[in-house]
Amino acid sequence: MDRRTPAGQGRREGRDGLKLTLGRSPVVAAVDLGASKVACFILKADGVRRSDRTLTTAGVGYVQSRGVRGGAIVDVAEASQAIAQAVERAESMAGIDVHGVTIVTACGQLASHRVSSKVAIGGRPITDADQARAVAQAMTSLKLTRRKAIHMRPIAWSVDGQRHVQDPRAMSGRALGLEMLVVSMKEGVYQTLAHCVERAHLQFEGVVASPYASALAALEEDEMELGSICIDMGGGSTSVAVFAGGALIHVDSLPVGGAHVTKDVAQGLTTSLTGAERIKTLHGSAIASANEDREMIEAPPRGDDPGAGPVTAPRSMLKGIIAPRVEETLEIIKDRLRAAGALELGAGVVLIGGASQLAGVREVATRVFDRNVRLGRPGRIPHLADAAAGPGFCAAAGVLQRAAFGPRELGACERTHTTRNTRPIDPNANMVVKAAAWLRQNL
Repeated sequence: MDRRTPAGQGRREGRDGLKLTLGRSPVVAAVDLGASKVACFILKADGVRRSDRTLTTAGVGYVQSRGVRGGAIVDVAEASQAIAQAVERAESMAGIDVHGVTIVTACGQLASHRVSSKVAIGGRPITDADQARAVAQAMTSLKLTRRKAIHMRPIAWSVDGQRHVQDPRAMSGRALGLEMLVVSMKEGVYQTLAHCVERAHLQFEGVVASPYASALAALEEDEMELGSICIDMGGGSTSVAVFAGGALIHVDSLPVGGAHVTKDVAQGLTTSLTGAERIKTLHGSAIASANEDREMIEAPPRGDDPGAGPVTAPRSMLKGIIAPRVEETLEIIKDRLRAAGALELGAGVVLIGGASQLAGVREVATRVFDRNVRLGRPGRIPHLADAAAGPGFCAAAGVLQRAAFGPRELGACERTHTTRNTRPIDPNANMVVKAAAWLRQNL
């Protein structure tokens, strides 16, 4: 299938809610590139219900991941093929061809940075250009060495010291203040992702941080307002997004995930990785259960010796392997949140990602964080099939949610192409001109 996209094709984000392309290709395609699976969700404009802010996907496809390990791309050819196959399955279900995709991933050592600024207004109404100046001034204080900014989200605007302003445009004042969160990833990984998509004969439409997208799909508005820690437990990494006051305030990632638990089981029981994954899924738990000392489990032996019998071990041994890794991962996340000043801002914890479905993980998280913990699901897409409605599919669902309903703040700054009616930003222009052009295109 020829996926080459005509020059200039893309999508323009609207300012008042619905942000789907209404031009030549009213389609949004999100590809969740993880270590365990690659999933593609396709949304058409008629799949958006503004009345209750829900979505209906046109197509869903997913395949086993290849070329991604430990939160990093290790084989471009394999990753490209997995992306192409997932997109083709979703296209087949949707009955349409997809030209461009947005990648959602936790690869690239995601990190966030808080910056702030204040610019003089002079008592007149605030304009887009004034916002651009505030953004440009805030960005001058941030040095991203070999890193790529993929999101710029305002934490708070202020006008003449009045905080918690949602949209300062048209307000009058003498000083405009901005506190902003910039989410970044390694620049080399960003470029590798773009190359993977292009090798799949698709147009690369940018990157969305997996924990941020997952939080948009799994969190309720009250949780975002009151404060919530959203932990995305994937196969190759564990990442976190923290919301408070309705704003994204922190993003972090750790290159440890469910695949590491599987490897621990394989080493501890002297079995294969495939056998370890099966045992973990069927019998694994992060908490103790009754009679587990007397309950025996069997695992296939390593190698191809036809005379070798199965490996047997008490189920308590399996729990003793799984629990320490899960608890250690959550403790590291907790310590990093505390160091960033984001731990106490989250009133509750929401677990998402495929590894969060392991029995006992929620109970361990409750003990580690000492607050209410629940499993999150992509609730704003109610008609998903059961196989694609679990915590492991929140990231792709969140990209569609973001495309359809926002948030309408500064949003993501990862756009890599222009629409037919938008002139390219001059790479040699100064920061204020670039910021003003970016705001015109995105707001």
